[in-house]
Amino acid sequence: MTRIILALVALLALWPVKSMSQELVVGTVTRPPFSMSLAGTDLGFSIDLWDALAQSTGHEYRIERFDSFGEMLDAVQNSQVDLAIANISITAAREEVMDFSQPIFSAGLQIMTPVDRDGSGLWKALVNKELVLSVILAFAALLGVGMLMWWLERRHQEYFDQPAKQAMFPAFWWALNLVVNGGFEERVPRTALGRLMGVGLVITSLFFVSVFVAYVTSVMTVDAITSNVNSVNDLYSRRVGTVAGSTAANYLDNRDIDYREYAGLDQMLAGFEQKELDAIVFDAPILAYYVKTRAQGQAQLNGPIFLRENYGIAAPTNSPVIEGINRTLLTLRENGKYNEIYESWFGLEPQ
Repeated sequence: MTRIILALVALLALWPVKSMSQELVVGTVTRPPFSMSLAGTDLGFSIDLWDALAQSTGHEYRIERFDSFGEMLDAVQNSQVDLAIANISITAAREEVMDFSQPIFSAGLQIMTPVDRDGSGLWKALVNKELVLSVILAFAALLGVGMLMWWLERRHQEYFDQPAKQAMFPAFWWALNLVVNGGFEERVPRTALGRLMGVGLVITSLFFVSVFVAYVTSVMTVDAITSNVNSVNDLYSRRVGTVAGSTAANYLDNRDIDYREYAGLDQMLAGFEQKELDAIVFDAPILAYYVKTRAQGQAQLNGPIFLRENYGIAAPTNSPVIEGINRTLLTLRENGKYNEIYESWFGLEPQ
């Protein structure tokens, strides 16, 4: 019995050494610039950071790349991997089913839209339904006033002395010049009713022209402004896209904003490039990297970063490696290694 007890004590004493020396399985998913694969080599900010952590802690590891973010998180939750690293947001819902390290990156959400190079925003303002209707009504009113003057003056001056069908444009032209220029000197009305109507039109046109011009200007200005996406409030009438199950999707759900969800980042960006979307809501650093490296001037970031969030290293609940990762992460921050990795990928010091 004594030998059995001593053997068990020895096994328990050696167990931490064994678990420290065993190869860890690290799950990840392609999310440039945090994690990607180039010519069979895994690289990215998160990959480089984990490699520095592993070297400091003495862990050997192998990378297992998943096709989707959801598959990676499921593997963490089901303990199919020892940990996962990419751009994994630390949320209360995820904290309930897995463990997280201290934050490794401070980020948030941002909006990306296509660059308007063909003036489509101005064109949309010009063909605004209310604006077009207003112009049509103005033309109809001028034609109606002109034809009324034709009816009053047709037997009293040569300009209006023609059949109704032929008099339509001359009558419209007379009314237009009356409103814009105060009328023709050689086309002064000769009947009492015609003169009374002409004077009334000149006076009232000063008011109506000012109101009409102000209305048209305001409609064009408002439509031109609202054709751009400057904040989340501008997304309600847009074709919005994001990745299914992401924190961006949860945020859009909470704001009751309709959106199209994609299985992964590549599918979402492909839909954006194929002009299926007016805007994308997703992790700010991911979108910034896309705009800088792949968009080729066809995409832009709109508005400030919102819904600030932190990324962390995820591990199964009660993971034995998280505590050591946290201690080492603090060491990397203190000795400057973290800043070195950050600057190598983002070109500036972490904020």
